[in-house]
Amino acid sequence: MNLVGITEQVQRALEGLLAVARLRPRDIVVVGCSTSEVMGERIGKAGSLEVAEAILDGLLPTLRERGLYLAVQCCEHLNRALVVERECAERYNLELVTVVPHPKAGGALAAAAMKSFSDPAVAESIAAHAGIDIGDTFIGMHLKRVAVPVRLDIDRIGEAHLTLARTRPKLIGGARAQYPEYC
Repeated sequence: MNLVGITEQVQRALEGLLAVARLRPRDIVVVGCSTSEVMGERIGKAGSLEVAEAILDGLLPTLRERGLYLAVQCCEHLNRALVVERECAERYNLELVTVVPHPKAGGALAAAAMKSFSDPAVAESIAAHAGIDIGDTFIGMHLKRVAVPVRLDIDRIGEAHLTLARTRPKLIGGARAQYPEYC
């Protein structure tokens, strides 16, 4: 597995998402990831902390530079709870839960986030402003309404299918309403 290549693919996907998502400082980007899928294996069967660290290397520098929060979705064994910085949890009044994700319950990326974040906490749910789903982990439950797909020229991280989304406020007002072009 080419870990440098994985980091570069993640950086490219993140930059593409940020170019269209119109995020502001302290907005949240949720990431769900199966490191097993990245390596070409079946989800949940071959998690890798090394791949997880390479993915975080592709995410954290840019997100921190832009003042954005990262929320890392755990696997279904932890009900898809999310690892966040405690500052994010406090700012968004998130309901915290007591658990320490590890590769076999939570997933490799969540376990790596627990070690990489400065003050990690685990939240039950979140309403993020944009998201990256690596390996079809179903992050939609953690996005604000309304989710809008983002299409890039990259559709895989390693061997895993890549899906990206931004969110926008609901359109209201009917036939006479006017909306900004970017909706």
